[in-house]
Amino acid sequence: METSTTQPTPAAILQMGSGFWASKILLTAVNFELFTHLAKQSNQSAKNLKSLMDLKCTDRNTYDFLDCLTGFGFLKREGLLETARYSNTLDTDVFLDKTKPSYIGGILEMMNNRLWEFWGNLDDGLKTGLIQNEAKDGGEGIFDLIYGNPDLLKNFVNGMTGVQMGNFMVLAQKFDFSNYKTLVDAGGSAGVLSAMVAKNNPHISCTTFDLLPLETMANETIQKFQLEDRVKVLSGDFFKIGLPKADIVTMGNILHDWDEVTKINLMQIAYDALPKGGAFIAIENVIDNDRKQNVFGMMMSLNMLIETGDGFDYTFDDFNRWTKKVGFTSTELMPLAGPSSAAIAYK
Repeated sequence: METSTTQPTPAAILQMGSGFWASKILLTAVNFELFTHLAKQSNQSAKNLKSLMDLKCTDRNTYDFLDCLTGFGFLKREGLLETARYSNTLDTDVFLDKTKPSYIGGILEMMNNRLWEFWGNLDDGLKTGLIQNEAKDGGEGIFDLIYGNPDLLKNFVNGMTGVQMGNFMVLAQKFDFSNYKTLVDAGGSAGVLSAMVAKNNPHISCTTFDLLPLETMANETIQKFQLEDRVKVLSGDFFKIGLPKADIVTMGNILHDWDEVTKINLMQIAYDALPKGGAFIAIENVIDNDRKQNVFGMMMSLNMLIETGDGFDYTFDDFNRWTKKVGFTSTELMPLAGPSSAAIAYK
């Protein structure tokens, strides 16, 4: 009789079960701006970093904190304990230094400040199918609540910008914009997608379209990149007034907020704004059709349960089915940064 030589091990179970420990260590380091401090001056001692982060814990606690980050691969270290000197890795220097335009820490700040607490209610969300965030107790809808609170809105927008920045940069350089002259970014938030496309494609004129509370932040982005001549900010509710006509309509992390009926409605709104040959581009964590590889996309889908109740992330097969209903003639999937893709439909 054939026997297996593989022995069972609890290692993966314990690693995943304690994963929230690791997550909180990284989120706390971002919250303390550790990587920004190290970007300003590399090769710092634990004592100096403890002072910069204003930590009142023991030295041993500080070593544990910094050495965990080293073990995770987020810091480089020379020496040990009292003699140790810490520096950023290439990734943390590029993506977690708050002074760089490539900073993606906004989403991690939002995870620390908002989602950490709400994900503690995942079991309730799965049992009830109901929203688990600030709007859990009823009353205002989550977007009304967020857009009506300037501090909450800023945290939310920074989070969305952080999670999408890399995707916008890749899309602006990878997609062939040569046959298009105008773009409307529906739900454009702080205007970063429009800025990235305009910066990398001088022949394109862009409009970032969102609700009125986003107008100031979007204008600040456009002014920062000195693109006032080619990017304009337009306020409105596309559910009520539709979208301006354009050769391309983009939606970054918009479709996944909604149920299937509303997703198809949004695609119809985009379709109506496009000419024949125009392109609709949805930038999201598109789940692989076999639902095995893009685990982040499935976790993001569960996050939509927490945040919206009815929203969910989807596969490319789902996208194709919906775009066919609307009337788009062809589609393609373009990988972007990390687990994200651009699902593209042509009219």
